[in-house]
Amino acid sequence: MDWDIVIGLEVHVQLNTETKAFCSCRVSYGDAPNTHVCPVCLGYPGSLPVLNREMVNSAVMLGLATQCRIRPFSKFARKNYFYPDLPKGYQISQYDDPICYDGYVDIETGGVKKRIGLTRIHMEEDAGKSMHGETGTLIDLNRCGTPLLEVVSEPDIASPQEAYAYLTTLKQIVRYTGISDCNMEEGSMRCDANISIKPKGRKAFGTRTELKNMNSFRNVERALIYEAERQRRVLESGGTIVQQTLLWDDQSGSTKIMRSKEDSHDYRYFPEPDLSPVFVDDAWIETLRAALPELPEARKRRFIRDLGLNEEDAAVLTSEKEIADYFEAVLERCHDPKQVNNWVRNEILRIASETGKSLNASPVPPAELAGLLLILDKREITPQTAKAVLDDMAASGKSAAAVIAEKGLKQISDSGELEALIESIIRENAAEALRYRNGETKLLAFFIGLVMRATKGQADQSLSRDILTAKLEP
Repeated sequence: MDWDIVIGLEVHVQLNTETKAFCSCRVSYGDAPNTHVCPVCLGYPGSLPVLNREMVNSAVMLGLATQCRIRPFSKFARKNYFYPDLPKGYQISQYDDPICYDGYVDIETGGVKKRIGLTRIHMEEDAGKSMHGETGTLIDLNRCGTPLLEVVSEPDIASPQEAYAYLTTLKQIVRYTGISDCNMEEGSMRCDANISIKPKGRKAFGTRTELKNMNSFRNVERALIYEAERQRRVLESGGTIVQQTLLWDDQSGSTKIMRSKEDSHDYRYFPEPDLSPVFVDDAWIETLRAALPELPEARKRRFIRDLGLNEEDAAVLTSEKEIADYFEAVLERCHDPKQVNNWVRNEILRIASETGKSLNASPVPPAELAGLLLILDKREITPQTAKAVLDDMAASGKSAAAVIAEKGLKQISDSGELEALIESIIRENAAEALRYRNGETKLLAFFIGLVMRATKGQADQSLSRDILTAKLEP
């Protein structure tokens, strides 16, 4: 039997605000446990939450970036459940009136484009963190109250590969808006996946399971592949799927049962009594819309349309906002898009990988790369020398001009100097010169190699070729 896969993803995005969602405690990853807590985020009796305006700004920004409708009136609710790392016994979230709804994210897999609907984006606070070890379970409550956005997709995703493309695209959009770094290793972006299968073409969905504990997009894809196959085997053997929450075990490449799956009524939602509703008027929305950067898909299309770049180059350059910003900063000084693209893609990204530094902290800032390329355009150095100069710039922090001057790397473009050198080389290789004159013109490359070796790569290769051709004529 053929089966359709139905997937919906719930993505939690941790915001990079300075303080927590409902108190003034600092948001900071990696600090000593339980050092950023207060009566509000610990839920002490009598303490009252105060809404962080930046969380609302971030929610509206992401809603606008994903074509959502923004609800002018939204409110908070209490979501009740009991975990050791949730000291209040409830989470402040949004339920029936989320701030953003009815949006979409466009994805592409295998050259096919598809629109994935967004049910909602809502604001909520994070729980703490349980750390399990040989001595037992320890609780760090620093994360309690950290502002989150939960992005809930429609069940429009039809394969694990589409899920991967959706997550990649959503992460790219979020990072462009600047509201989160989306670092999955630090928990800044987390994903729960709901999956079911049904006989091909049937409208009614099957029973779904929820997958948790996935720390990378590849693991999300692997877990969904595994779970779709597990459900198929169960159904084809006459069994039934039980609605459960499953944990993904990366080591074994399999799932295990965590608990029976909750529905919304299990959380006993009720309106949050200590927080007023959120009113977002048109003026507020338009202020945030004006602050939105050019988003990745629009920027990619502009690079193709206006700069003449191909699809692949434009996709790489716009994959991260800092790469696109770096590229355009260089392009402001050097006006050859394809040349700048080649150097950013092949050399600057290589240096970033080797140094472990983002392009925002690159040892070769955009102005310095531009300086190198302008020197190269004037043919003062060869392309081969330029690459060596760039590596020296990255290691020393010096400008291209300083490196070239210190090491005497300026290209030899004096025709008289090159003529004298080439005549000497021809005399020393008379046999090869005779063979060239007798028709073995491929030996021109041999002579060019000798010139470059004698000048340590500093000879103007085009000029050398012209002189050699003239001197070797019969």
